[in-house]
Amino acid sequence: MATKKLTFEGSISRLEQIVAQLERGDTPLEEAMALFEEGTALMKQCTQVLDQAEQKVAKLLPGVNGAPVEEPMEEMEL
Repeated sequence: MATKKLTFEGSISRLEQIVAQLERGDTPLEEAMALFEEGTALMKQCTQVLDQAEQKVAKLLPGVNGAPVEEPMEEMEL
């Protein structure tokens, strides 16, 4: 089943519905496989959104004069 583009929150909500339905264990195999495929696609979409958000996060460090300086995450040492 093709997954339509949902908001992040909508994708998480749909993923929760799929997991709950599959956990009940009463879904026929073919339908369960389709739900599994849809869930996998939703998980991929959510991961991409989270990865993009992570890249936008910046760390504020005190500069020379004490004022905060923005440093992109990829330049930070963890």
